[in-house]
Amino acid sequence: MGPFTSNPQVAWPGGKTFAFTIFDDPDFQTPARASAVYDLLADLGIKTTKGIWPGHPGIPPDKQWWTCLDPEYLKWTQSIQARGFEIGWHGASPQTSLREETRTGLERFRELFGHPPWTSSQHYDCLENVYWGNARLSGPAHRLLYRLLAPRQRNLFAGHIPGDPRYWSDLCRHQVKYVRNFVFSNINTLAMCPFMPYHDPDRPDVNYWYASSEGANVDSFNRTVSEAHQDRLEAEGGACIMYAHFAYRFAQDGVLNPRFRSLMERLSRKNGWFVPVSTLLDFLASTQPSTVLSHRQRRVLEHRWLMHKIRFGSA
Repeated sequence: MGPFTSNPQVAWPGGKTFAFTIFDDPDFQTPARASAVYDLLADLGIKTTKGIWPGHPGIPPDKQWWTCLDPEYLKWTQSIQARGFEIGWHGASPQTSLREETRTGLERFRELFGHPPWTSSQHYDCLENVYWGNARLSGPAHRLLYRLLAPRQRNLFAGHIPGDPRYWSDLCRHQVKYVRNFVFSNINTLAMCPFMPYHDPDRPDVNYWYASSEGANVDSFNRTVSEAHQDRLEAEGGACIMYAHFAYRFAQDGVLNPRFRSLMERLSRKNGWFVPVSTLLDFLASTQPSTVLSHRQRRVLEHRWLMHKIRFGSA
């Protein structure tokens, strides 16, 4: 495969025309803020992935940053899993964790949900993130441009640096299968990153990376999944993995954003494959001739993401 194709030709399971899913980051999320969203998705048969923090005793529960140490939040999260949604990893805690705290969080995740985390997204402020900040990119030119675009994201992240007290990427390699990296505005995530999930030999402790489409809040989500974009995703036979925070105004006082509801209802009536993130990525991996990223592919992917970041300032 060359550095990019317009869109890989994928024969989706069950004769489906395209694939769609969501990774929902748990920032500021409570049952009251997101239950209505999950009720809608369950009713529509759109099964997605909900990120969580298992929490650890060093950081007590905070009503702004709920973790699974809160009994109400844990019960709600486990009920979501029982309805067919996937639970994913967003770190051990909303605050930076040391190695042993992350290890404890991974053990607690397995105890609570019955398996290690198959999918992950990294929380922007946690300094144990692996290959993050400048380490997301290769070469001095790309790293300099990134520092200019994201001055807060300096090279402070140390989860992949042996000997640092926050180091845990060896644990990531053994327990986490998929980690999110680049985010694009195009609804067809697969067209932007046609070789996902991919392994990057320069970042060996992540088994596979995946990309996402922009939907950090309800406004950007609705723009990305607009009617015209849905129709294009279907026509291209593509795959969309939305990046979202369901706490960010998708529902207020239990009432869903009407535009979001309408778009999800419309999407659900299409011939889409609506499965959690790991299910989609497992299938894509089975169709790839190779999951190892070449240096040329990485340079083009980084350039594409940086150009998007200049325009949209996404994650």
